[in-house]
Amino acid sequence: MKPPHVAILDDEPDIRRMLADALAEAGFRTTTFGRATEFEAALNRTTPDVCLVDLGLPDRDGLALVHRLALESGAAIIIISGRAQVQDRVTGLELGADDYIIKPFDPAEVVARVRARLRKGRPEADRIPQTARFAGWTARFDRYLLTGPAGTEVPFSHAEGEVLRLFLESPKRLISRAQMQQQLGGAASESFDRAMDVRISRLRTKLGEDPKNPRLIKTIYGAGYIFLGDVDWG
Repeated sequence: MKPPHVAILDDEPDIRRMLADALAEAGFRTTTFGRATEFEAALNRTTPDVCLVDLGLPDRDGLALVHRLALESGAAIIIISGRAQVQDRVTGLELGADDYIIKPFDPAEVVARVRARLRKGRPEADRIPQTARFAGWTARFDRYLLTGPAGTEVPFSHAEGEVLRLFLESPKRLISRAQMQQQLGGAASESFDRAMDVRISRLRTKLGEDPKNPRLIKTIYGAGYIFLGDVDWG
């Protein structure tokens, strides 16, 4: 099983190194970036499970980047910033961040916040099924991996996995936006709704769905979503 992947974006080398060392010691995979352009280019190739993002970037507005990540990346977002004003924290969270840590910080706190975000709303991993089969597909949540009918392997992010598990645990039942918000722990907002749309769109793509007529994840306009497949856990 691959450990969760944490991307670190901060223009201060010492902070990048400190965070990477602490997270690696705690068992996480890490990738570090000093500039937003490098970070965004890497996101086109892979989606981390958690992004640690500094707001004071030399080549990009940090809050605008957080907002884009919330809408498009499917990753959990934790802001790390020297901006300690309440309004800065409120703005960051309203734009889609999942947590906000103020500099200076203890690396152990960051590790604890990352762990808390990854297990948010979940029972202990060893007490819940980690494999589900449906419509010829196999989802392995311990490996963040989908295996298709022809054996093709497609990775998914932690955030995408949260949505997929929600569907697979309640097949053939309507799941409203309010239920998604309650289960996944986001704040009810336009940003949350758009972030869910992006995650569901990516899941449909990975499952080979026709976006105009999906077979598995159906949109019930004005009500929510229904997952139509039969699901076998274990």
